Amino acid sequence: GKLSDRLHMIGITGTKGKSTTSYFMRYILDDYMAEQGKPRTAICSSIENYDGVVDEESRLTTPEIMELYRHMANALNCGIEYMTMEVSSQGLKYDRVDGINFEAGAFLNIGRDHISDIEHPDFDDYLNSKLKIFAHCRKAAINLDCDQQERIKAASEDCPYVITFSQHDEAANVYGYDVVSKEGNVSMRVRLKDVEGYENLDEYIELGIFGTINVEDALAAIALSALLGIPFRHIKAGLKTAVVPGRMEVFRSADGKRIAIVDYAHNKISYERFFETIKEEFSDKKVLIVFGSAGGKAFQRREELGTIAGQNCEYSIITEEDYGEEDVYNICNEIGSYVAAAGGKYEVIADRPEAVKKAIEMTDENTILFIPGKGRETRLKRGVQYVDAPSDVELVQKYL
Repeated sequence: GKLSDRLHMIGITGTKGKSTTSYFMRYILDDYMAEQGKPRTAICSSIENYDGVVDEESRLTTPEIMELYRHMANALNCGIEYMTMEVSSQGLKYDRVDGINFEAGAFLNIGRDHISDIEHPDFDDYLNSKLKIFAHCRKAAINLDCDQQERIKAASEDCPYVITFSQHDEAANVYGYDVVSKEGNVSMRVRLKDVEGYENLDEYIELGIFGTINVEDALAAIALSALLGIPFRHIKAGLKTAVVPGRMEVFRSADGKRIAIVDYAHNKISYERFFETIKEEFSDKKVLIVFGSAGGKAFQRREELGTIAGQNCEYSIITEEDYGEEDVYNICNEIGSYVAAAGGKYEVIADRPEAVKKAIEMTDENTILFIPGKGRETRLKRGVQYVDAPSDVELVQKYL
């Protein structure tokens, strides 16, 4: 029955920022629906799935197709009008969104990630998989600040209507400028031009979540909302109130002197953006990091993340992060070799709760603790099983 044609479907792909953009959209659309007395909107993300019936922690960024259709059916039966979903390269490559039409889609960025025997054999396969999203979109938004513009533009010709967004290129349809951040509180001006219904709009906005790292995702959400015709007052309100569970969540000790930041960051782009933000906003503080990398896939990350940590952190504690069927110490020691090669100091504590506890004990008023990778996830993959485990947020709240 073409369920996706009976819902306003929003699809978001990119190496980094899918979750944050999805939650920005959720808050914008929920604000719009609340004004009309209608139910909150649905979301399928790497953090959670909500469809009016199901409200659960997710296991796949993009669900398998039968599960996805169940979510759409539940949403329709509950009177929900909008569904926002993250669309992964795997979801596109293996046809999990076949037959689904997105009223609006966004291409956020592309990095060299997810290259392995069980994901993508090379970068071309990864990029080509992501570019398939345009064939599913009636309207689309493209980030002018990401790499591979020629290939993205060529693929976007499959979509009838395309706009652009940027924080560096004034020619973009949605342009963010005069970005200001004070201790993580972000504001900026946004100018829209040549976007139907938003002629010559220039507005001041604030973001409800920490750090300039989220500016790109906010601009993507503004572009998507414009494609959907959402009144700007709801865009503004949604961005100001949005909270992304486990994404750049900032915690302080009781005396306010020690700071820990929990985030889902797990790839090169995310790490680079984080350290850019910290250098801008906490230039006087050193960084202590607790991190790892998944087993059996994305092997390139170990060198990338280890090198970035070694270059930017005072000290690294390397730990488990869904090691699966690989030996956890082999993964940690491999990452550690890259930390050391980049001039960093490190130790391996394979048990994640113990690693977080030790890091918090080491943190002082001159240090920021960064715990990327798992956010609010409550499972760790050990062997072939997912075992229950306290989330990084729970651990920080317990020990900090």
